[in-house]
Amino acid sequence: MSFLQAPPQLVNPFHSDRVLQSSLRRVLSHTEFDALREVGMELGQLIADELYPQQLAERRIEPVHTPFDAWGQRIDHISLTPLWQRFPDIATRFGLVWRGYDQALGPHSRLMQFALVYLVSAASDFYACPLAMTDGAARALIESGNEALIRRAVAHLTARRADQMWTSGQWMTETTGGSDISRTETRAVRDGELWRIYGRKWFTSAATSEVALLLARPDGNPEGSEGLALFYIEPRDAAGRLQHIRVDRLKDKLGTRKLPTAELTLEGAPAHLVGSERHGVRLIAPVLNQTRVWNTFAALSYFRKGLMLLRDYGRRRSIAGKSLADLPLHQDTVAGLQAEFEAGLHLALHLAELMGKQEHGLLDDRHRILLRLLIPIAKLLTAKQALSGLSEIVEGFGGAGYVEDSGIPGLLRDAQVFSIWEGATDVLALDALKVLQAEGSWAALQAALFTLAAQASGQFDQELPALCAAFDAARQSLTSRANAGERDARARGVAMTLGRCYAFALLARHASWASIAEQDPRPIAAARRFVAHGLNRCYDSLSKDARRLALDELD
Repeated sequence: MSFLQAPPQLVNPFHSDRVLQSSLRRVLSHTEFDALREVGMELGQLIADELYPQQLAERRIEPVHTPFDAWGQRIDHISLTPLWQRFPDIATRFGLVWRGYDQALGPHSRLMQFALVYLVSAASDFYACPLAMTDGAARALIESGNEALIRRAVAHLTARRADQMWTSGQWMTETTGGSDISRTETRAVRDGELWRIYGRKWFTSAATSEVALLLARPDGNPEGSEGLALFYIEPRDAAGRLQHIRVDRLKDKLGTRKLPTAELTLEGAPAHLVGSERHGVRLIAPVLNQTRVWNTFAALSYFRKGLMLLRDYGRRRSIAGKSLADLPLHQDTVAGLQAEFEAGLHLALHLAELMGKQEHGLLDDRHRILLRLLIPIAKLLTAKQALSGLSEIVEGFGGAGYVEDSGIPGLLRDAQVFSIWEGATDVLALDALKVLQAEGSWAALQAALFTLAAQASGQFDQELPALCAAFDAARQSLTSRANAGERDARARGVAMTLGRCYAFALLARHASWASIAEQDPRPIAAARRFVAHGLNRCYDSLSKDARRLALDELD
């Protein structure tokens, strides 16, 4: 019988995740870690035994929009995939949202929540997207102080039972563009105690959610972002009918095809004002912060899934009488991928730890600045790491990685969204630049960075000069005699450099701990390999040269 290649198998992603478990052991108490390990093992086994096989079996099944019933009645029904229909139960069972609001977990609530989010995101067919917006909506409503809406919605958004759970959408993007919300055209008209919303929302992910937060401009308000207000809407009535909302179509996308992303027209949809009639952008900022953190963990979830499958494939694939996994060049390639992944995961987990401490009032001014800076930086860095890594992983499978029914190409297609959602790389870099221009930001970053590096216990004396040089290059790029345009042009390189510097410092700190507490040399190897890839991403790109190249002009 002729040879047939065995496909890769996915094992329990919690049980096999050395990096996650080691990181959690360093931070959590024994009691906390044991409790989370029990939940993580259960979730990981569900992923391996049921969710991953179901994903492969349902590869061709996508949401379907039915605008009319058989008699011509407008219904705008969106049917969801079978896996999506399972996820309200999975989300509430494992606390993918409510765990972040569990006061009994204390300041580690977010760390424990996002550890599970990271495990399951790549197994959810992007159901993690509405969960991210649900988490963000709950946080935004709590911080708004609107007691009526808090009583109405937050218990549902953080519910522990599937039959009580609501998910939330985030309706901001219009035909004028995603990041340029100052040009929002959607109007809000007062109607007694309610408001009526008129306009078109161009990208509305999770269009089947029970509630949504959206930006609109009350009639009479000035142009620009300051004239926008934040509104809360329940798109359907008690019978499940859309309330003055029309689904124009579902988006035909490169990836995330299980996620029902729609174009909506609002024709007087009833809504509640969340805060004042202006400054809605400030009120929706907590949503963006939460979803950017979710994006960070989801990108790493996809990266890790690809690595798991490639490693298993390497043990099954024979090349000239040897397994692929035993070939030195393949080992070197995988080692490089692993180093990037480990650095990204340490950055993400640190971000979740800071977020939990902030929500419990445990951060000082310096660390609050640091958190504001790390959110956009972590999101942009991990998105790029995942996308680059998964491209390499697809290549590692050879022709099998290019064949759709292997399930491998979908990982790469889906990963492209992580550098686009919640702000593309340039948008996030400019957000980071704004934080860096605030007083005390560089001092806060430097103090945190070198405090971490100092905890590396002398293991990385040869690498520390590269860290110092990269940090100095980033600072000089923005504090030298550059005009505003030149600083903006350098923002991406600066953000990438600072992200890589901070990720290395975290990885170095953990590696020193792991070598002593766990006698594990692998984190040290990962940290050194990560530095070898380079920390400095700053370039001497003057605006004139950049413009000449970008526009292909001589002058």
